[in-house]
This record gives sequence, C-alpha cells and structure tokens, in this order.
Amino acid sequence: MDDNYQTYVNRVIRLTLPETYQSQLQSIQTSIKFRPSAPGEPRLPAEFPGYTIATPPYGEDGASTDLYESLVLCQETLLKQLPEGLLTPVPPSSLHLTLADLIWDGDYRSAIADDPDFERKLRQYVAQSFEQYRQMQLRGQVIRWQVLGLLVMPRAIAVCLAPREETSYEWIVQLRRLIYQNPSLVALGIEQQYHFTGHITLGYFGDVPSALEQGSPEAAAFAHPLADVLTQINQQWQEQAKELHIQRVELRKFDDMTRYYREPDWPVLEF
Repeated sequence: MDDNYQTYVNRVIRLTLPETYQSQLQSIQTSIKFRPSAPGEPRLPAEFPGYTIATPPYGEDGASTDLYESLVLCQETLLKQLPEGLLTPVPPSSLHLTLADLIWDGDYRSAIADDPDFERKLRQYVAQSFEQYRQMQLRGQVIRWQVLGLLVMPRAIAVCLAPREETSYEWIVQLRRLIYQNPSLVALGIEQQYHFTGHITLGYFGDVPSALEQGSPEAAAFAHPLADVLTQINQQWQEQAKELHIQRVELRKFDDMTRYYREPDWPVLEF
C-alpha cells in the first residue's frame, strides 16, 4: 500500500508548495483531540487512547536534539503569526515521528472491552514483528529523514519529512510491512489505513470558521494570508536543513495527544 521511493518523494514535495497550502487551508476542520471545557475556555486534550509505533519523543531522543529545538521555535512562530485560537500546540515533550499507527479511539476501546488480554497480545505480536526485522537487516543502519517544510492536514499542522536516501525509506517501509502483514496483529484488528507520510505534528486546529466552503471567495480569502505565513516559515527549512536520525523505534501508548509512554519491558527495535 505504501508508495515506492520516488513516488513518495514527488508526493511530499507537492504537499509543501504554496498552492497546496492555499487549497488545503480552505477545507481545514476543528480537531476533536482538543476541546474547550466551556465556550470561550482554552482547549484541553480530549481522551483519545491507543497504541502506536514511534520514535522516542523529544527529550528522549538525544540524536535529534537540534531538529526538535527547531520544531519548538517553529511552533512558537506559528502561534504568533496565525490567528489566535486557530492552532492548539502539542507539548514539545510529545513531538515524535509515527512509523505505524496501530489502533486508537473507538476501535481501541472496543478491543480491550472484547478481550481483556488484548494489550498483552499486542505487545507480544509487535515484538514478533520487530524480531523478524532484526533477522532481515544488517547492523549499523543509518536512517536519516529531512524536514521539507510545513504540512497542512485536515485537522492539524505538521512538518513533512523526506528520506535523505532511498535506503532510509525502504527500511521504514519494510518495517511497516512486517507489522501490517503480521497475521497475529491482523487477527487483533490492526490494519494499515493510510499511505505513509512522514510527519511530526506541531498542533491541531481549534477555532476554524464554520461556514468555509472550498473554492468560495470567502474560503480563498481566509486561506491566502495563512498560506503566505506557512510559505514564509518554510524558508528556514530550505536555508538550514534539519535531520531526524532514526536510531530506535518503540511501542508507545497514549491516552491523549499530549503524552506517549511505555513500560521498560515493552518492545523496542534499535537500528
């Protein structure tokens, strides 16, 4: 289901172009992952539990400190330059790259209700996929992904990542195949739902005009100044390339979008 290397690179480059921002900003939506406790109150993280395969978050990833420091500055710039309330930032400590979404929200709640042993099985079967990967790959891999620019998603803003070389892409795609094609995980209800787009989420959309209709003059007028802001911020990534060095991926659990955690004995894959 994932793209080949060249198709991926061509696709993500287009996602960071000004004309793409202008189009996508016309149809953004308020995220359900942060909600105000009452009208006019600040948005707070909503319950949204699940599991993911991810890199260690900022603060636990010593190999990419320079990148994460730049992402925090980028968050601050976005909050200053975008309309107040449009973007709810995630805590810097939660910044990470997701390699494979596993299960979340309603599907997760149903799974643990139907099978009290679900979480133990999930950990066991993810460990199996990690072990398969270890048996297939050489030691000492160098996996490097570079920030291309900002990425507008339907309910969030992120930075978009591209592999520095084809092998950095193929190793990640291979890991995803071993996870999503693991029969035991499939039997648990784990399935691939999206093409992989490497990104690190910076924040979720909050106060979005409710009457936006893509292609309308009102939507275009709303999107145009925002697209200009994102395009201007993108210049920093073009002038000073920042890399994420992927040395380790882990099974992580989340209760909402502010914290991704694990226990010491949960599956880990080191490259």
